[in-house]
Amino acid sequence: MTENENPTPQELVDRLLDLLNVKDHGGDRFEGARKIGGVGRVFGGQVIGQALASTERTVPDDRPVHSLHAYFLRGGDEDHGIDFKVERDLDGGSFSNRRVVASQLGKPILNMVASFHKREEGPYHAEPMPNVAGPDALASEAELRAKFADRMTERQRQIMLQPRPIELRPIESRHWMSGGPQEPKAHTWFRSVAALPDDPRTHRAVLAYASDMTLLGTSTLPHDISWSKGNIMGASLDHAIWFHDDFRADEWLLYACDSPWAGRARGFNRGRIYTQDGRLVASVAQEGLIRPIAPKKAD
Repeated sequence: MTENENPTPQELVDRLLDLLNVKDHGGDRFEGARKIGGVGRVFGGQVIGQALASTERTVPDDRPVHSLHAYFLRGGDEDHGIDFKVERDLDGGSFSNRRVVASQLGKPILNMVASFHKREEGPYHAEPMPNVAGPDALASEAELRAKFADRMTERQRQIMLQPRPIELRPIESRHWMSGGPQEPKAHTWFRSVAALPDDPRTHRAVLAYASDMTLLGTSTLPHDISWSKGNIMGASLDHAIWFHDDFRADEWLLYACDSPWAGRARGFNRGRIYTQDGRLVASVAQEGLIRPIAPKKAD
């Protein structure tokens, strides 16, 4: 698919599906495509989504993933595709386990372990969904970014105004909208901007991709530091997802994030993902680098 400066929602989703549809080279080796028009560092959610797609190719369909744990080792480069090597550590009576290493130019950029569980019945309870506004009356983040674009540098505008395959509708102010400290909590509705295929593996991969959005920034909210102010060096260090139940990533999902701790130039963040009817379908945890730095002076 060629680059289009004004892609339609369906084109944006098709590009995302192309990213997550890893190429099988045999021998449990896979290749993740480059993002069309990508510049600089690869988005962490892309690497996780491609790694998950690679592991799911090696597991029977009746064993959906129930958890993954990933460590970011190096920043990925948008100039290159990503190679994935999967190791089949376990295929038991109920569970399967896979390890995968993501590499570029022979150097690992991510290690991930994923566990798969054959469906069975058991006791049930779940933390209820927060009582927050629904998505219908909220402005999209794309609309808010356009509204605040004149407060950003030219480079920030280029990044923040790019069309995205995931629509976000935040409830609280974003760090680039507010001038002062906030409570370390963030609630965001999200979904793909166009319909997705029915394959549950696709929806899990898209959720994995989107789960790296908004999460790390939660730990910066009380401290008046943000990427838009140029006073922080930030990077995801690790990322874990627990998939609890079925969902569709092209229907509204609520991402309820909080940060119970930050220190030592690191911030710890948690996320709960709910369907619009209140089912808890996934949980996320991440620690990231949030190193304060002096803002660069304009030339």
